[in-house]
This record gives sequence, structure tokens and C-alpha cells, in this order.
Amino acid sequence: MRINHNIAALNTYRQLNSASTAQSKSMEKLSSGLRINKAGDDAAGLAISEKMRGQIRGLDMASKNSQDGISLIQTAEGALNETHDILQRMRELAVQASNDTNTTSDREEIQKEINQMTSEINRIGNTTEFNTQKLLDGNKASSAQASVKGSDISSLFNTDVSATSFELNGQTVALTNIDGLDGSSTAIDIDDMVTALQSDIDAVFDGTANNGLTFTVEKDGDALVIKSDKSGAGSAIQIKANADTATLGLTTDATTDASNSTGSLRFQIGANENQSLTLDINDMRAVALGISTANATADAKLAVTDGTSSATSEQALSVLTHEDASATVTKIQAAIDKVSAERSKLGANQNRLEHTINNLNTSSENLTAAESRIRDVDYALAA
Repeated sequence: MRINHNIAALNTYRQLNSASTAQSKSMEKLSSGLRINKAGDDAAGLAISEKMRGQIRGLDMASKNSQDGISLIQTAEGALNETHDILQRMRELAVQASNDTNTTSDREEIQKEINQMTSEINRIGNTTEFNTQKLLDGNKASSAQASVKGSDISSLFNTDVSATSFELNGQTVALTNIDGLDGSSTAIDIDDMVTALQSDIDAVFDGTANNGLTFTVEKDGDALVIKSDKSGAGSAIQIKANADTATLGLTTDATTDASNSTGSLRFQIGANENQSLTLDINDMRAVALGISTANATADAKLAVTDGTSSATSEQALSVLTHEDASATVTKIQAAIDKVSAERSKLGANQNRLEHTINNLNTSSENLTAAESRIRDVDYALAA
């Protein structure tokens, strides 16, 4: 018998505390359904499961993003379905007008319907929206094609100004306003070059021709930057001047990098950075389809509007003579082919997104199962 210490009681007390602690932990796990309720339960498991949770929620949201992308594509493609129907009717009318059994007044009546159909194509292109974003007016098309090609412009800032032209967005821009920059001065005024290039570019891209596209020339240190009016942040088409030789740094037919230059749609279809799908939707209005030309002073018989007002902005294809109507058939067929190609592209992307959703859902399901094995309690074990 011990007098000063009750060893049996101490042992019983220790065992009681140990059992109570274990019971408390088990009850906590059983009541919450989680094996890890705090970092102390499994520090490494907590870190791993939280990373998995981030991936799972990202995958689930990416799946929703893909579904929204499909909805956007269906909106655009549905509008183009109507554009197709209109073009088919216009082609039918053009074939009808080609026949000389029609009188001049007959063809004028046919022309009226052609004009209205063209205006309606403009209306569809100008007003088709998804979540307030216009889809068919060209603002959702990449301007990666807006490359700058030089015609012996490597010496533009040198003593011999031998530049004659360069190509911008597929159009030739004649360099006619740089005559005074002959390099006689050791310090060429870049501001004068900005003004000269702007004037030359404006002569081609005046806001009316070339689908209304315009460009702005700016100075950025030792660089000239040409920006499209459709460009977003960081999307400028740049002509960099070499710091040592003060040249444009472009040789004959050199091309700048204009990738990711404007409004392409990017769908986030993954849980992490750089897991996106890029979609371009081209301009599907009348001028871009080649069935009208920009002309605010068009003859009343050929007057076309933008579809949202009564103001004349374009000139329709003519069917007023046999020759005109016959040529119009070919132009409308080209427009039909262009719309077909656009719809085909949209459909292909929709099909891709459907497979993307299936893959994301499968990945989320499997990752959830793995995370559950780490984080959730096993009621059979309750430990």
C-alpha cells in the first residue's frame, strides 16, 4: 500500500482522459462527416485536400463557362441561320432579275426587296447580342490578320528614305508624306514621322472604306505603334525602331507579330491559367459579306441602311440590268459560302465544347472522390 501516491487512481484518470479525448475526436468526425476538421487532425492531408478543392471548384466553374460558351455560339449561329435564309432569297431574286422577260419597272421592284434584305442583314449583324455583347459586327474577330508588311522600309529612319509603301490589314498604304524626312538631320523628328504615317494610313483607312476600320499612329519611346480601332489593351500592332540604328527594324516583306491583337472571345475551359479556348466571330454585315459597299450618298434605288435607322449608309448590289443581276448572283453566292464557313466554324467549336464539358465533369468527379478519401470520415472506422 502506498501512502503518498495513489498510482491506481492516477492510471485510471489518465486512461479516462485518453478515452474521453478519443471519444471527443470521434464524435467530432462523426457529427461533421469530416476526418480533417482542423490542421492538427492531418496537416499534410489538409494541404493536399485544399489544393484538390480548388481544382474541383475550378473544374466545375469551367464546365459552366463552357455551357455559357455554347449558349453564346448558339446565339450567333442562330442569327446566321436567318442571314442564310435572306441570302438565299436574294440569290433567287437576282436570278429572277437576270431574265429579260422582266421590264425595267419589274427589276426596280425586285431591287427594292434586295435593298431591304441587305438592310436586314445589317440589322442582324449590328444587333445580335449575348449578355449585351455584340457578336456579328466584327468586334469579336481577331485582327491577327492586321499584319504590317514592308516594301523596302528598313531604311525609313536612315539617311536614304527609299520607302514606297507598306501593307496594313491587307491594304497597300502608299508612303507619300515622308518626302521631307530625307535623313539630312542626325536627329529625325519622330513626331513628324507619326504625322506622316497617320496621314498616309488615313488615306486608305478613312472610317468608311475597308469595313470602316481605322488605325491610329502613336509614339512610344523609340517605337511607332499602329493601333486598330478594335484593339484592346496590349493589342497594338507595333513597328519597333532599333535603338542603335534608329531603323524600323523591318526588312522587305517583314511582318510584325499581331497575334492576340483584338477582340477574340476567350472561354476559360480549365481550372488553371492558360487553359482557354479562343473563338473568332467575323463581321457578318453586308459590306463584309461583299453584298454592299459603303456609300452614304447612294442612289435612292440602291440605298441600304445599317438596319437600325433610316439613314442611307451603303449601296446595294444592283439587279437593274441583266448584266448587273447576273454578276450579283455570283457575289451573293460568295456571301452564302462565307456565312456557311462561319456557321461551320461555330458548329465545330460548339461540338468541341460539348466534349470539353464531358471531360471536365469526369475530371471533377474523379478528383472529388480522391479528395473525399483524404478529407471525409469513414464511418466504419470513425478514426
